[in-house]
Amino acid sequence: MSAAKTVAIIGAGPVGLAAAAHVLERGMTPVVLESGPEAGHAVRQWQHVQLFSPWEYNVDRAAARLLAPTGWNSPDPQVYPTGGELLAQYLVPLATRTLLKDVIHTSSRVSAVSRVGFDKARTKGREAAPFEIRYQNGKGPETLRADTVIDASGTWASPNPAGANGLPAIGEREAQARIAYGMPDVLGRDRERYAGKIVAVLGAGHSTIGTLTDLATLARQMPDTRPIWLLRGNDPAKAFGGGANDKLAARGELGTHFASLVASGEVQVEAEFSVAAISPSDGRLRIATSSACCGRSVVADELVIATGFRPDLSFLGEIRLRLDPAIEAPVALAPLIDPNEHSCGTVRPHGARELQQDDPGFYLAGMKSYGRAPTFLMITGYEQVRSIAADIAGDKEAAERVELELPETGVCTRGGVEGAVAASGCCGGPAPAGIDACCSDDAITKAAGKPGCGC
Repeated sequence: MSAAKTVAIIGAGPVGLAAAAHVLERGMTPVVLESGPEAGHAVRQWQHVQLFSPWEYNVDRAAARLLAPTGWNSPDPQVYPTGGELLAQYLVPLATRTLLKDVIHTSSRVSAVSRVGFDKARTKGREAAPFEIRYQNGKGPETLRADTVIDASGTWASPNPAGANGLPAIGEREAQARIAYGMPDVLGRDRERYAGKIVAVLGAGHSTIGTLTDLATLARQMPDTRPIWLLRGNDPAKAFGGGANDKLAARGELGTHFASLVASGEVQVEAEFSVAAISPSDGRLRIATSSACCGRSVVADELVIATGFRPDLSFLGEIRLRLDPAIEAPVALAPLIDPNEHSCGTVRPHGARELQQDDPGFYLAGMKSYGRAPTFLMITGYEQVRSIAADIAGDKEAAERVELELPETGVCTRGGVEGAVAASGCCGGPAPAGIDACCSDDAITKAAGKPGCGC
């Protein structure tokens, strides 16, 4: 491929900006389309959250090289930033003080991608046709043509609904005024909304336990606040993580602290609670496991749905995608990240070869490339776009080369999807100390000097 390529990048989040930096470094022309009013718009929605990984895992190398001539001060690599600090100390300078400022188009929401003159069904001559990207920017529809496309638009705008069947619970849409998705700022911006309220939180991931932990803190300050954990599965301990054995120490500490909140009763647990219906009840919400009269129910003032996210594929209807039918990730990547099979260790570093779609020159990257799998790390996305930029530039050797070593989780259980049954492993003996520890609840309990659960 010629180096004089125009590369359209959808999304100006951390991975999209890194992609632009790598494309620019390769002598090509990036054009970044961001749906929000500023770069890093999605990060602004969770800027109160502390990342589980320190700065060394959150700064892309090409982006750092682009920032260096601006007088940028690289953050301490061992410090754990919040989303707000990630914005202020890295993303905003990258988007406003470097050459990227001239290629980022904000308030530009992509509505469709296709090949010029080719619908999805037409093949002959397709590879030679440029891509056509349509977007809305408040001035009416606009069109951009590009040689290649990197879709790094993420998943933040497409949260999973409450229903365990993947559909919205009955009444969920009607109850939107009392429902929040993701991880609201319980102790800051949204404090007034949740203080003194009964708040149910649905989910089993880190957003869930982070929100419940903040609600428990709020309850100490405002005693009428009552957090309720709605858990689809039957084993709360699966959410506690790897504790001291997690190489991402902040993540391990959060799980260990949350385990103590559950044990003390500061967080009420409703296990095996699959939400089927949500309805009004005397000014509150009745959250039920059945739309009929026979199911269990919880009454709360507010509901936080933290059941993960899914990719928005609606604007890619004319692109030939090859995605796993379950995970909605590229077929070559899906087996490495499928939460039905594993929730531990590292995902093998991967790049252009795994992320290239059946329309040559179209790549998925970042969180969107993981589909519905929840195990994405920012540094994984940086490695993805380094490889993709090399591939677009024709440097196949660099595209295939691995330049990344990921931290391990220290949690070795199968059946990572909530509600699945983990395979038996090393539980019941002494508390494991290595990074390959399994059955974390057993390890956490024994590390506290108490009898192990035996899993």
